[in-house]
Amino acid sequence: MSDTLTDSELVRLALEGDEVAFGCLVERYQRPAYAVAYSVTGRHEDAEDAAQESFLVALGRLEECRNPDRFAGWLMTIVRNRSKNLIRRESLRETEQVPLGARSRTPEPDRVAETSELREMLEQALSELPEVQRQIVLLHDLEGWKHREIAERLELPSGTVRSHLHFARKALRKGLEALPGVSDMLRKVQ
Repeated sequence: MSDTLTDSELVRLALEGDEVAFGCLVERYQRPAYAVAYSVTGRHEDAEDAAQESFLVALGRLEECRNPDRFAGWLMTIVRNRSKNLIRRESLRETEQVPLGARSRTPEPDRVAETSELREMLEQALSELPEVQRQIVLLHDLEGWKHREIAERLELPSGTVRSHLHFARKALRKGLEALPGVSDMLRKVQ
């Protein structure tokens, strides 16, 4: 069903109460929503939470989607806003004391492999990018979206998407090269 129907058709069916149609939209945009949320939050768990919350909000407000052909852009706006809200909520919680016996989310040192170290370095370099560049890099390089698709979904000119991608990759290269141990790490992984 999801491969043959457009976003607009799926939105119309979902508005008529077809749960499968909304499920198809979730399936279609689950990974891109996660990528956008991750570009804002910088944490896997937070990105999953923000993406899931965004789909619930989108379902509850589906009638507010004025242009169903642009469902993806509308959804990604919700994802960005929910991700930013999550960061604000988390920053308020950080002021509370951590309960005794609470476990850290950080893996134990003996479990940290070279690939996880490289992932951390990449996350650090990604965090230095402006939000729009992080979104474009993640959607293009991680999700495999075309420039045109990203431009439509983020409501940016295609040339701007290409430019952001170029400068983001250039900044990532420079940022990774500046981190100590990256060249050694890359040689081991290859």
